[in-house]
Amino acid sequence: MKMTHEHRKPRPNLRDFTAFYRAFAKEEDGIITAFACFMIFMMLLIGGIGVDMMRHEMERTRIQAVADRAVLAAADLDQTLDPTSVVQDYFAKSGMADFVSQVSVDQGLNYRTVTVDASTTINTQFMDFMGVDTLNVPAISAAEEKVNKVEISMVLDISGSMRYNDKMPNLREAAGAFLDAVLKPENEDLISVSVIPYTAQVNAGEDIFDLMDVQQDHSWSYCIDFTDADFNNSAIYAGFGGSEPYKHMQHFDVSGSFNGQSSGTDNISNPGCPKRDFETIYPFSQNKALLKARINQFQPRANTAIHLGMKWGVGMLDPEWQSFNAVLPDIDAAFRSRPAAYSDPDVPGSNETLKTIILMTDGENVTTQRINDNYYANYNHWRHWSNYPLNWYLNRYVRSRDHWKWKYTKYTPGHADSLLSNICDAAKDNNIVIWSIGFEVTDHGADVMRDCASSPSHFFRVEGVEIKEAFESIARQINQLRLTQ
Repeated sequence: MKMTHEHRKPRPNLRDFTAFYRAFAKEEDGIITAFACFMIFMMLLIGGIGVDMMRHEMERTRIQAVADRAVLAAADLDQTLDPTSVVQDYFAKSGMADFVSQVSVDQGLNYRTVTVDASTTINTQFMDFMGVDTLNVPAISAAEEKVNKVEISMVLDISGSMRYNDKMPNLREAAGAFLDAVLKPENEDLISVSVIPYTAQVNAGEDIFDLMDVQQDHSWSYCIDFTDADFNNSAIYAGFGGSEPYKHMQHFDVSGSFNGQSSGTDNISNPGCPKRDFETIYPFSQNKALLKARINQFQPRANTAIHLGMKWGVGMLDPEWQSFNAVLPDIDAAFRSRPAAYSDPDVPGSNETLKTIILMTDGENVTTQRINDNYYANYNHWRHWSNYPLNWYLNRYVRSRDHWKWKYTKYTPGHADSLLSNICDAAKDNNIVIWSIGFEVTDHGADVMRDCASSPSHFFRVEGVEIKEAFESIARQINQLRLTQ
């Protein structure tokens, strides 16, 4: 059957198509959809770049951690293995043996610096669309252990309460461990240690005493009574330094009991000023055996005046002490010119010496007394009180209402705490690092020692054998192992 004219399919008309195209081009429907598709694509691309960068940072952190651990172990002066081998071994055991490109070692008598340069590459997952197929992952780390010149004052409590709970044996062992850690052959002539034992006073010893401007009252012990103003100043002066004269501490025992005999001199068993040779200050030594021997002889005695021990510990780090070391017998030749000047950023080399104090106590400051000057005025008085304890004598031969005429309070606990705070502040003002150890102390004692320390982290509150751990921790930090890059 033939199709009629009406049923034929019309042919496309070029003129009609052109008109349609022009109309479509002018149509704005759908533009926002195209823009949204573009933005989604860009967000996916940026997110992909972020994923690649996150993977890069995670890998970098992993390599950096291994590098840091490796150089710290290799830089340790106690490390006997080859430093380069130590670093390479750390990377090998972490599955990164091929990452190490270079290990540098610089070392001398008192230092070792180790640097490692490591790197790897990771394939990108999204950035390759931008032509970046891989990312380099670098890690550089350096560590140094350096034993600078170090001046240490060990201010140690040997008061009567140290006789309980094995505290004195524990102190001896802890102090010995500390000396073992800091006085090593590789540190020869670099680290000096002064030991200052204290109770109710500090016996300077005859050699130091003779160099000070003091009117000597007796020859049984060599303690100094400082003025309150002296605790605002870190220095202790030799007699030829133009300082004000110091006062000789009285030699007597304040106790109310007595088991000795009255014949002869120096019969009191527990004077406020320690009287035995091994109880005197021992300055600027690196003789570990001798220092240990003295500490091992310490015996608990008398009561506690922490501020007086601290005054001596600080004074022996002040540059004024050079006058003493220049002439004292038995000072090691390497330490004749010590203490060094205080650290000064404007003075080259002045920061090469670390000055540090370890202040240890097992108690807190207590009331301390002195004999009124009227009853301590001549040789007969001095000899008398070297034989009889003060309160023992007063209780037997002086009416109780007259006791006040014979004695007075030199320091109350609060007064002593205040003076301790002053001398600690004077030390910190001169960049002396203070470590304090409260050994089985009360809360008040802990607060006082924490206040004295350079920071709360420089204070240790310990019980029993923990005191050894405290001394060992301080020794490790004095050795100054640190990351440098």
